[in-house]
Amino acid sequence: MKYIIVVCVLLMAGSAQGQLLNKLKNLAKDKVENKVVKESGKAMDSALDGKHGKKPAATTPAGTDKTATTNTAAIPAAGEMKVYSAFDFIPGDKVIAWEDFSQDAKGDFPAKWNTNAGGEIVTLEGHPGQWLALSKTGVYMPEFIPTLPDNFTLEFELGCNPGFRNLSSPFSFAIAALKTPDQYTRYMQGSSGRTGFNTWVLPNSTNGETGKTGYEADVNGVTMSEQQNQITKQFHAKTKNFMKVSIWRQKQRVRVYFNEEKVVDVAKGLTATGYNAFVISLSTARTEPDQYFISNIRLAVGAPDMRNKLLTEGKFTTTGILFDVNSDRIKPESYGVLKELAGVLKDNAGLKVKITGHTDSDGEAAYNLTLSKQRAAAVKKVLATEFGIDGERMETDGKGESAPVDKASTPAAKANNRRVEFEKL
Repeated sequence: MKYIIVVCVLLMAGSAQGQLLNKLKNLAKDKVENKVVKESGKAMDSALDGKHGKKPAATTPAGTDKTATTNTAAIPAAGEMKVYSAFDFIPGDKVIAWEDFSQDAKGDFPAKWNTNAGGEIVTLEGHPGQWLALSKTGVYMPEFIPTLPDNFTLEFELGCNPGFRNLSSPFSFAIAALKTPDQYTRYMQGSSGRTGFNTWVLPNSTNGETGKTGYEADVNGVTMSEQQNQITKQFHAKTKNFMKVSIWRQKQRVRVYFNEEKVVDVAKGLTATGYNAFVISLSTARTEPDQYFISNIRLAVGAPDMRNKLLTEGKFTTTGILFDVNSDRIKPESYGVLKELAGVLKDNAGLKVKITGHTDSDGEAAYNLTLSKQRAAAVKKVLATEFGIDGERMETDGKGESAPVDKASTPAAKANNRRVEFEKL
């Protein structure tokens, strides 16, 4: 099957006829100059965006609450949640940075990033929102992350095209200490003189059945500790080419999760101070059409203290219970938060709570109000069915977009407004 990647350029012409002629001329030029990508069957259908002529399944940025014509209205199946039974990741309390590329135009490099290579914004069939596609050797840095505190969580979604063939082109990401902003270019895998914690993953291996991962903890180019070529089944081009990456820093300790699997846990992975950047690098050229895709980057701070806030202050609020777009379907990576909350309720058998859902202001207010109520009910159902909490101890409600905690219109503000509150009754 052939896919022709067409780069669309908007040209100004003096008349409608001139515009049409220019468009036809450029279309013919694109067909000649751009490479034809070959993949068997439907392999590339789920990875390439609308550039190959197919309409994306959805364009709503993941995590937002925009009006939809249908609602999935289903919590995850029991088995899906239980896959995460050993998942102990709990995201930070307050979102301080969120990147879903919704402010960028398709085909452009994102405005809030820096690179010595290149990339472009795309949409992916079957994966909502916009994504940054990376295929060139180089380093990429989100400039909207000005610092990384001693305790934070950073999450993002990572994908690759099905059939990713390259065996020596890992996706590397680092918690970095930069003396100057332009020093980010040092963070190629294997480069010297860097200070930070670098993790890498490759969605292929010599046996073609698994992915590989590893990490390096470096201070000024001196390796403190490392692990190379660890097998992971969470990211593999043929069987699982999209995954959720979660990074948890607690001072010196660094933990990294691929979906529910903890792939890194280093007690003293960071020893220096001044970590101030998140850096991505691709160390060697890929074989066409191999690409990586990244989106929905969420940086949060503040360790949640559910027990103290519920029992002493009477209210606990979390942005760590996540839902599918326009849905009350709870994402399985919410398991860590739900497990901790269930533990507080089990330890305090007389405690009753009111669960209230909140959305951001995207979409119609009436729809968001209904959605927030459905999400609160879904949380109650999971706590009852998965964790054995008596349903009589839980009431539910929803306030939609009517009670924002942050009235700004930034992606981070909207992420903080999408929350679930637990109030002591």
